Amino acid sequence: MAIGVKALPFTFVAHGLGLAGAVMVLVWCIYYLGGLAFESTNKNLIFNIHPVLMLIGLVIIGGQAIMSYKSLTLRKEVKKLIHLVLHAIAIILGIIGIYAVFKNHNESGIANLYSLHSWIGITLISLYGIQWIYGFVVFFFPGGSATVRSESLPWHVLFGLFVYVLVVGNAALGFLEKLTFLENSGLAKFSSEAILVNFTAIVAILYGVFVFLTAISQSSQPEDDFSYSSI
Repeated sequence: MAIGVKALPFTFVAHGLGLAGAVMVLVWCIYYLGGLAFESTNKNLIFNIHPVLMLIGLVIIGGQAIMSYKSLTLRKEVKKLIHLVLHAIAIILGIIGIYAVFKNHNESGIANLYSLHSWIGITLISLYGIQWIYGFVVFFFPGGSATVRSESLPWHVLFGLFVYVLVVGNAALGFLEKLTFLENSGLAKFSSEAILVNFTAIVAILYGVFVFLTAISQSSQPEDDFSYSSI
């Protein structure tokens, strides 16, 4: 399945939204929430690492990995390597971001894995890792047969997009959860911080939409030479 529109315009919008989302989450966590730290007497600074790395890692860099096949005019093997490396970076940042939450909770005496957001998050990072390992083994090294690669590719793409859509949705759920905690602790519902958090979540969702549109659009380059087949 592919829409009859070229991918390039979608990628331009996605890049802009990704940059905006990264800036917004950094402004929130550094300016409003006090900064980032792995070691601090203020345990909230440890938690602040989580939204920054999850948004920049799994959502933004993960989205760039998906779009790389359609947005880069390079040889297929080069784009395959870029796709693999970007997803690996996304997973590493995601793991560190999850570690920051556990560290914050453990040092603050807060229970772990009690919310829907956390349950979905652990499930998705696991699926993301499984998807990466499968892609590495089948499409990169040692690599499956031509038949296996051909038959696996549509499912690999479809499952990857499915996981990514859920990642974006869970990120929005995480922003909602944190904002609810802040408002219950006294943050005004229409304060500049609350508005920033809501808009950051909206930007993340819009970024995910344009990543998805890029993935199902037509590459500007011949697909047999430069890209994977349309979904």
